Amino acid sequence: MTAVALADAQRPPLTRPRIRWRIYLFLFGFGMVAYVQARSITVAGVQMMPALGISQLQLGWLETAFLIGYTALQFPGGVIGQRLGARVMFVVIGLIAFAATLATPIAPWILAGTALYATLLGAQFLLGAAQGPIFPVSAGVFESWFTPDRWPLVQGVQSCALGLGAALAPPLIARLMTDFDWQRALIWTTLPGLILIVWWGFYARNTPAEHRRVSQAELDELGAPPPAAPDAGGDWSRVAALFRNRQVLLLTGSYLCMNYVYYLLANWCFLYLVQERHFTVLESGWLAATPPLAAAVGAGLGGRWTMTLGRRLGVRRGLRLLPLLSLPAAGVLQFLAVDAVNAYLAVAALALCFFCVELNEGPYWTAIMHAGGGDTMAAAGILNTGGNLGGIVATPIVGYLSGRGSWTLAFLIGTGFALLSAAAWLVLDPARKARV
Repeated sequence: MTAVALADAQRPPLTRPRIRWRIYLFLFGFGMVAYVQARSITVAGVQMMPALGISQLQLGWLETAFLIGYTALQFPGGVIGQRLGARVMFVVIGLIAFAATLATPIAPWILAGTALYATLLGAQFLLGAAQGPIFPVSAGVFESWFTPDRWPLVQGVQSCALGLGAALAPPLIARLMTDFDWQRALIWTTLPGLILIVWWGFYARNTPAEHRRVSQAELDELGAPPPAAPDAGGDWSRVAALFRNRQVLLLTGSYLCMNYVYYLLANWCFLYLVQERHFTVLESGWLAATPPLAAAVGAGLGGRWTMTLGRRLGVRRGLRLLPLLSLPAAGVLQFLAVDAVNAYLAVAALALCFFCVELNEGPYWTAIMHAGGGDTMAAAGILNTGGNLGGIVATPIVGYLSGRGSWTLAFLIGTGFALLSAAAWLVLDPARKARV
């Protein structure tokens, strides 16, 4: 009997829940922890700015440093993830993110002035670079552990984790700042991520076939494995061809436009409620959690609905329907939010807008998995590079305009971006064979 046959013979009986859903919970956790880490600095900025003597524009540049690092490592991180495998990759980037998160609250105890601000910029850049590969590598895990009809569901529900993390950050950090200070608040939020990294390192495997606890019945449910990604030798012509794939480029441009709206709502809602709607810090902490919670619900429902639409209408029509309806609605809701006389109605409009935006995570990420073929991690890295370029565009614009009280213009620009992102779906066909 061969070693492979012996391993198959020793596989355990079918378990409930399936091992793939346990692997999925780790990815859900990584997404949630990442967004708590990423969103915390904007909330902590209320105390950081007067304590460290930095302006709101400088706080915006800290966010920009994070986004530059995050964006720069999307595609390289996807390629590296294909070579190292998801198990090792998540341990490495998780430990780097943990160290970078700790550096932000610790640095003011050691440094001051220009050296301190330069260190904060460096820490945010490093945190962004470490988090950059999370979602491209996750897409590769989903390709290996789930059948294509479930890709919209698992992508959408993972995006739900991002919304939960973003929703948790404002009240959590606001509460910890009230009880302690902004530095200790950020330190306490690093501990769950460290536990998750260690647990993943012991339990996870790159593919179902490598995991000894996956039964033969579960392997049969998953069917044939996806096409192999480039090995360590690397077929660079194959990876480079993604940059000439029309569907990949259209998806990336559309995702860039959508993410102006995403980053506007995710990063700046707390300060908008404090400065423009005149809520207290603690009130804003809780109210700023409303749009991300709505986004989390939207992402999960969007994944579920897209999976159902895909099964009934096929890949092309099933993926297009939600973006063509929800993205224009998000544009209109931004206008209604800034025009609302009642502050609570404005919060409701922002929450519904974020719900409409996040309905589309399942369609976008499923579409890139179809368009990328066996190079899912690399293709997803290109998609998320475009998405975070939207954040790089949004952050200085919103930081500049909000610092001058021009919040309305910042949201109206978002309306235009939402309409542009929807327009691209009129010609997208992610199931079409690549044209290079």
